[in-house]
Amino acid sequence: MFSREHILSAFSAAVPIMLGYVAIGLPCGILGNTIGLNPLQVALLSILLYSGAGQFMIPNMFLAGSSVAAITASVSLVNTRQMLYAASFAPQCAESPRWLAALFAASVTDESYGVNTARFAEGNWSVDRALMVNLFSQSSWTISNIVGCAVGAAVDIPVPIAAFAMTAIFICLLVTQKFTSANIVAMIVAMLGVYLCKAFGLTGPAILIGAVAGVVCALAFSALFPRKKGAPRFAPTEGGAQVGATPVGGDLGRPSTSEDSSPDEGGERR
Repeated sequence: MFSREHILSAFSAAVPIMLGYVAIGLPCGILGNTIGLNPLQVALLSILLYSGAGQFMIPNMFLAGSSVAAITASVSLVNTRQMLYAASFAPQCAESPRWLAALFAASVTDESYGVNTARFAEGNWSVDRALMVNLFSQSSWTISNIVGCAVGAAVDIPVPIAAFAMTAIFICLLVTQKFTSANIVAMIVAMLGVYLCKAFGLTGPAILIGAVAGVVCALAFSALFPRKKGAPRFAPTEGGAQVGATPVGGDLGRPSTSEDSSPDEGGERR
């Protein structure tokens, strides 16, 4: 555990995340400076909260005049996904010490979740290496925020330019989602909810109301129109059996090869 080999492999896996965090951590630190945070406060926020979207929301909502309650509720709602990320690693953490599993679960983000999930699926990956991926990533994020805060104090950077980074993050999160019907409903309702709130002067809780409305409508849509699992891919039948039927989630669109078939007892391909 925490051997030189593990540290090097974790660092190698974390490098792409660390580089990405530099690009968004700098404007996040600049935004923190615009609301009066100093480098120490930005560092503590990055260590204790450690939420890219949440840390962008705080200064943006503060500048928009949102109340502390609205900011807290909005950031908490956005970060609920982290609990699902952490819970999904329960099987991998079953044999690990509790302190190690707890620290690993508390430091999972969208990006480190994707990297560690892929590494665990490949095998030969451990919770200590996954934790180090998280910590390397968090270190990059924290340092970038501190540097951004210092730059913001020294150079006058227009707030709208730095604030667009938050919009860019949500765009990235959006385009990486599967465009299912429920997700599309959530997206449209959330955007409409935020727009209507701001149109009627509810600037503060606009994000919170839009997000909640989007989630509720998506859940209602999923309940009313559940997806049919195992539905056939093609309708034509031959000899009473469906031709080309492929279960949902199967290798859709992948041409069959000789490796997909196996010989039966008679030596014939089936």
